Amino acid sequence: MLAHPLVGGVILFSRNYENPEQLLELTRSIHAVRSPPLLIAVDHEGGRVQRFRSGFSRLPPARRIGHLFDTDRAAGIAAARTMGWLMAAELRAHGVDLSFAPTVDLDYGLNEAIGDRALHPTADVTGQLAVSYMLGMREAGMAATAKHFPGHGAVVADSHVSLPVDRRALPDLDADLAPYRRLIANGLPGVMVAHILLPAEDNSPASLSARWIRGVLRTDLNFQGAVFTDDLSMGAVAAGGGIVERCQRALAAGCDMLLVCNDPASRAQSLANLKAPPDPASQLRLVRMRGQERQSLGQLRASPAWSAAQQLLTRLGAAPSLSLTAEGA
Repeated sequence: MLAHPLVGGVILFSRNYENPEQLLELTRSIHAVRSPPLLIAVDHEGGRVQRFRSGFSRLPPARRIGHLFDTDRAAGIAAARTMGWLMAAELRAHGVDLSFAPTVDLDYGLNEAIGDRALHPTADVTGQLAVSYMLGMREAGMAATAKHFPGHGAVVADSHVSLPVDRRALPDLDADLAPYRRLIANGLPGVMVAHILLPAEDNSPASLSARWIRGVLRTDLNFQGAVFTDDLSMGAVAAGGGIVERCQRALAAGCDMLLVCNDPASRAQSLANLKAPPDPASQLRLVRMRGQERQSLGQLRASPAWSAAQQLLTRLGAAPSLSLTAEGA
């Protein structure tokens, strides 16, 4: 299957992980299948979305970085960069090319599937922290992928199960799009598009919508990087036709890489029936997502930067400080 010309990469989950040695051998074997090698990806944000745990640093949820920013702006910015670097450096040491991070959905307190995965409730702080996190990833040799475009924080439904509907028009989404504007201005390499319906703009979910991908993302925001779908086997796009039709619609909308993660039958059906002529521009965008030069695990753990990151993890693991002031007393 990995040798099939339509396969561009592999996404790993906790079910694929036993220990660091096994992961390193797995990534080596996957990269050896093809030349140029397949992309190897994972969702490894920290908190409850961290696929590899034993043998890896236990990363805090993104919200913890936002809380630190609220008490000490400089410390929050620095922590975002360090956590981005640590996450990426450990994955690169094990041969993983990219983690789908950072999450830049705003924390409106509505969507439990997002929750503490969001950096902050405000667009300005989210943008600042996300850029710092991206720069940390870049230092470790990993390209960032911001998600979930155009914004998943203002809906209640979980797109793993059903299609979320956001009835706001484009002008009302300015805050949700602001972190993307800032990241794109700083060279954002990748974006993951959400399965979310915004009927004021289009009758297709954003992940299947040329209006959102070719129009808003590529034209209005001038994004030149790679576009990934969220998992096309999720319940949110079940009404978008069979898996092959969903894939064709996502490609036509402007997506570069299609994720079919948790349904082996759909994966086989897609590879057997999908019509996807070569797109050199798309292939070039994906080449830029490959992991860059990396340290070995031994080199990484012997470095002063890794030791400093571990000290920061200890501080972030402590309960955030709370100070109360009485006004008008």
